Amino acid sequence: MPPKPKVVYVMGSGHSGSTILGVALGSCEGVFYAGELDNWLTRSGVSVLGGLERTRFWSAVRERVEGAQELFGSRAQRSLERSSAAVRPDRWAEARALRPRYRRVTQQLFEAIAAVSGCPYVVDSSHFPLRARELKALDGLDVHLILLVRDPEQVVGSFTRFINRNAGGDRLLRLLSKNLDIWLTHLLCLPVFLHTPRERRLLLRHEDFLQDPERVLGELLAFVGSDAPLPDLEALRTGFPIQANRLIQHETVSLQSKPHPRPAWTLTRLLQLPWQLVFSRLKPRVERR
Repeated sequence: MPPKPKVVYVMGSGHSGSTILGVALGSCEGVFYAGELDNWLTRSGVSVLGGLERTRFWSAVRERVEGAQELFGSRAQRSLERSSAAVRPDRWAEARALRPRYRRVTQQLFEAIAAVSGCPYVVDSSHFPLRARELKALDGLDVHLILLVRDPEQVVGSFTRFINRNAGGDRLLRLLSKNLDIWLTHLLCLPVFLHTPRERRLLLRHEDFLQDPERVLGELLAFVGSDAPLPDLEALRTGFPIQANRLIQHETVSLQSKPHPRPAWTLTRLLQLPWQLVFSRLKPRVERR
């Protein structure tokens, strides 16, 4: 019987730096960065990013997953994974009906990725805490959970960067909406994190990773039980993730240590202040230097 796939799941709000973290881990020997795997079903097992090697890889994975066709589309993600599903009673019946098939297909998906890539570790940066809860329930997966948090002003800024600064009330409404989304995500992250055994969970601040990537990456490898040497941080391979941000459009990327400036006080920072206090008390964590 083949060993269980070792899943490294990156949980937290979107735009928190999970892609660069996944790329760094995926550049280590024995680790495959699969990207935002919640998109595997919504994209019918096909990566829209293209490229011959990427297409071949995900085609080979799809061939190994039986019965996935009946779940292709957004139903499972909408009802079982998205944070909004927790506050949508109209989706709970559908979630119960889909869950057995969803878990069976998800188990096969990770087994297929590990087999095709030849890597025992698979990094999934899907973010959703409800997806993390589903993965933890699968006996055939060995799941390690990383709760990745980032300066909330940077998170909201990456969401609202495209909004015209002269949009007035509309811009304020969108800013408040994104802050509410972060609150909901963190509310769901907290019980998932606390109900995970201490040796299987870790909190990491994105700014700490950027400030000292070599040290943090070493701690993460030790956390998941890998003795792989550190990769060349000047030439990280992006690999074949099925979905992630624009960073993966490059074949290689560079990761350099960056200082984190002291943030200014803003409306977002005030709204998210309670979570900064909560995160400061969560353990275990990658400690700051």
